[in-house]
Order: sequence, then structure tokens, then C-alpha cells
Amino acid sequence: MELTDPKAIRALAHPLRLDLLELLTATGPATAAHCGRVLGQTQASCSFHLRQLAKYGFVEDAGPGRDRRERKWQVPEPRPTLRIRGAGKELERLVVEREAAAILDWLERKPQETGAWRDRSDIVSALAVLTVEEAAGLKARMHELIEPYLLRSGDDARLLHPDRRAVRYFMAATPMPLLETGGTEDGQTDD
Repeated sequence: MELTDPKAIRALAHPLRLDLLELLTATGPATAAHCGRVLGQTQASCSFHLRQLAKYGFVEDAGPGRDRRERKWQVPEPRPTLRIRGAGKELERLVVEREAAAILDWLERKPQETGAWRDRSDIVSALAVLTVEEAAGLKARMHELIEPYLLRSGDDARLLHPDRRAVRYFMAATPMPLLETGGTEDGQTDD
């Protein structure tokens, strides 16, 4: 889903709305009350923000809850993959800040995790020297690599399996500013 509608971008540019979207993607249909308990928010606040997300098609009504007084919400099928490139500086900044906070949270929780999950986590910071075409190819390969593992229709049940967890991946390719290399524009050095 490419975001181009400014109103839809504004609808997503709120931390709680992104939290709600992520929660429903990871766990499946849930009521505003359940979302509030998990996220530490009020039911009323979650209900309001879920209605705003529904207004722009990011979530939809999933029918009544157990007691039939509350509605459940779900992410529509097929589940959207949000590509935020060009979606607006505010939303891009919010997504990066959320991901940075999640990484820092992991670093705090990591010592208490089981060895298997602790040993499988990874943080990579690398500097690659690429042409524009090579950068495009690497980006495509990274998306192809993760695609088979993204949550899809009917996958909610697999999260209940004790050996599987939702794992957060954040990929960013950020070209550095042009650096002074000591050469001239034609590649010759200044001897």
C-alpha cells in the first residue's frame, strides 16, 4: 500500500494508531478494551483511534466480541504492507522513532530472554559502497528475503505455537552525503 492521500497519512501519523495497527496485525481481531489492556491505554482512546483507522481502510469491523456489546477490529485482507517512502516527513519520523524505541527496549529485555531468542537477535550497522543500480538491487533482495515470513491471511494461529514469535525487522537504507575523497569530479587526485 503506497500512501499518497494526505488525510490517510495524517490518520496514521499518531503513535497509538501505529501501535493498534501493529497489535492487530500480530494478534488478529481484538476489541478496543483488549487493545487498551495490552497497550496500557483507555478503552475509549483505543476505540476512537480504531474508528479513525477504519475511516481510511487500515482496519475493519470484525464482528461482535464475546459479550456482543463490543465490536472486534481487524486488519483487512490482504494485509497491507506500508511503505512509508514519500509518505510525509511526520509519519516517516514517527516510524523511525518507534523502531528506535523498540530496538532500545529489546536491548533492555535481552538479558531476561531465553538463550535461543537472545542468540538469534542481531543488530547490524554497515557501510556499503554502491551505485544507484546496486542500491536498488539490494533493496529488492531485502524485500524478497523477508516477504515469505510476513504475516498473511490465516497466519494468526501460527503465533500461538510456542516456538514462534512475532519478530520485528526494521530496514533502512540511508545514503550518506557526498564525502570529500581528495579527488576531482573526473576521478583524478589533487597531487
